[in-house]
Amino acid sequence: MIGLVVVSHSRQLALGVAELAGQMAPTVAIVPSGGDGEGGLGTDFLAVGEAIAEADSGDGVVVLFDLGSAKMVADMAAEEADGSVMVVDAPLVEGAVAAAVRAQGGAGLAEVAAAAASAAGVSSDSGSPPVLRLVGDSVRVEVELTNSVGLHARPAALVVRALDPLDASVVVRFGEEEADAKSVLALMGLGAPGGARVEVVASGADAAEAVRRVEELAARQFGE
Repeated sequence: MIGLVVVSHSRQLALGVAELAGQMAPTVAIVPSGGDGEGGLGTDFLAVGEAIAEADSGDGVVVLFDLGSAKMVADMAAEEADGSVMVVDAPLVEGAVAAAVRAQGGAGLAEVAAAAASAAGVSSDSGSPPVLRLVGDSVRVEVELTNSVGLHARPAALVVRALDPLDASVVVRFGEEEADAKSVLALMGLGAPGGARVEVVASGADAAEAVRRVEELAARQFGE
């Protein structure tokens, strides 16, 4: 499984981002590396290298960073690492969440890195990335969000992980908005609260199974 390293000038920030992403991906190694090693703000080359080694299970590591100088340290540590490491320029929080969910689903290094990078489109001023356009026959169902928080972070991550292995394009619609159901950030961006009703539309070979999985998650209140 791909591991993640969160590099920040602030130790507390790195810890917080790793904790948040870890809630979405409980079996992914997410290692924070923050601060200058002496209790101050900054980055520590040796600490980043140790974090990469700790996160690497043999499949590779994606490294995320907060500010420009952290990228320089991350790049240097990646070059010195024994395994496969990709340093990704992405919004730290959104990128870590997206990458963690993708890694939890068993994706490879390039796919996890791409998930982190795609978070830049979701968090930019240009708005959310284009939603998948469904073609051909589709399966539609209206689902009530029976949990208290709706499509918040953890429930959205559960939906993405359930749908990721399926051969299906899935869109969730709430009001006038719609989101790619295989993107945790896009789902969270819908702002669908507990008790709301959303429309799930799927197409592809596994469309019926995709809809069934979303219905099942909602019926179980997303594990709350």
